[in-house]
Amino acid sequence: MASWVIYDLANTIFALGVVGLYFSDWLVANDLPDSYLAAVLVAAAAVVIFLAPWAGARSDITGTRIPILVATTLVAVIATAALALGPVWLTLTMLWLAVVAVNTGSVVYDALLVDVSTPQNRGQISGLGVGVGYLGSFLGLGIGLVTLDVLGWGYDATFRAIAVAFLVFALPAFVFIDERGVPAPGPVPGLADIARRIVSSWRAAGRYPGVVRFLVGRFLYTDAINTLIGGFLAIFVIDELGLDRRFFAALMGVAISAAVVGGLAAGPVISRRGPLRVLRWVLVMWVAAITSGIFAAVTGVIALAWLIGPLGGLALGATWASDRVVMTRVSPPLHLGEFYGLYATVGRFATIAGPLVWALVVDGIGAPRTAAMAVLGVFVLAGWWILRKVDDA
Repeated sequence: MASWVIYDLANTIFALGVVGLYFSDWLVANDLPDSYLAAVLVAAAAVVIFLAPWAGARSDITGTRIPILVATTLVAVIATAALALGPVWLTLTMLWLAVVAVNTGSVVYDALLVDVSTPQNRGQISGLGVGVGYLGSFLGLGIGLVTLDVLGWGYDATFRAIAVAFLVFALPAFVFIDERGVPAPGPVPGLADIARRIVSSWRAAGRYPGVVRFLVGRFLYTDAINTLIGGFLAIFVIDELGLDRRFFAALMGVAISAAVVGGLAAGPVISRRGPLRVLRWVLVMWVAAITSGIFAAVTGVIALAWLIGPLGGLALGATWASDRVVMTRVSPPLHLGEFYGLYATVGRFATIAGPLVWALVVDGIGAPRTAAMAVLGVFVLAGWWILRKVDDA
């Protein structure tokens, strides 16, 4: 269990340190447009949409998930270490490769939750993973502060340091997680079977009440969440609110602290009240956080921006703690990895839609970023509405 939790920390070092903060900062420092980040995330999502269900189904049929996790993690570490070492196109390509690898590996990592927990403590373990995982955000944030602001080494050294930290904290999962998976019947799918497996997976999901509706709702709220934590919140705070990177780092420190609390506190509540009910509560918190950011930009009352940190952080930790437990509640054991592939797929579709909408609003029609934020808030509300009829009992 501890090794599984620590991998969440490793994963979060990458998610915040690279995608959420310092890559966005690298774009701003090099006077590059928002659409570059959007293009990378969209291109990565387009690949993960196909790879995720295949990786999940393959792990179900073989009964082993760790080999896929090891392979994808090593690819992500190597690609992260290569960021900012060459021309812009090379750095964008390496980020694309790292994001593809991390998100494909997350499919089997999430499915390992059933190997390190019981139905009774699954909510607590998931929440613990999220809470401890967000401590990795402090590490990612701290690595950048030391390498950039204290040592003055530059972004290339920052990304290499993050890559090393990612690998170090991922290693225990490779060695100590004891898989209890039982191979499912059927041939092991090859890469040529990807399209067929996707169709088969969605057909199978349609036979289980609540799975497809949950996945549609998940698409909508992760559309907004992944867009924000994927780097666009950093751009919004730095450019739209006119605040510098150090202010954003402080804001992220508050948000990360709140995310740790949100993840840890959500676990016991999930066990008592159910993961779906908790998830719908935290979507309301997301709307409040997004609204505070919009008001801060529109009114010029920058103090309102500080509401984004605690509200968004609490919501973020509780979202991921409850979200993946809902998936275990509505999915049958023999299809768990396969359906987690669909779970990852809708998240990647959301990663395509969110940055595209942001780029269309900001770079396409020239509207302010507050308009893009408002659209994300509408996506969260739509997800909340659809989840009303999902039954996770």
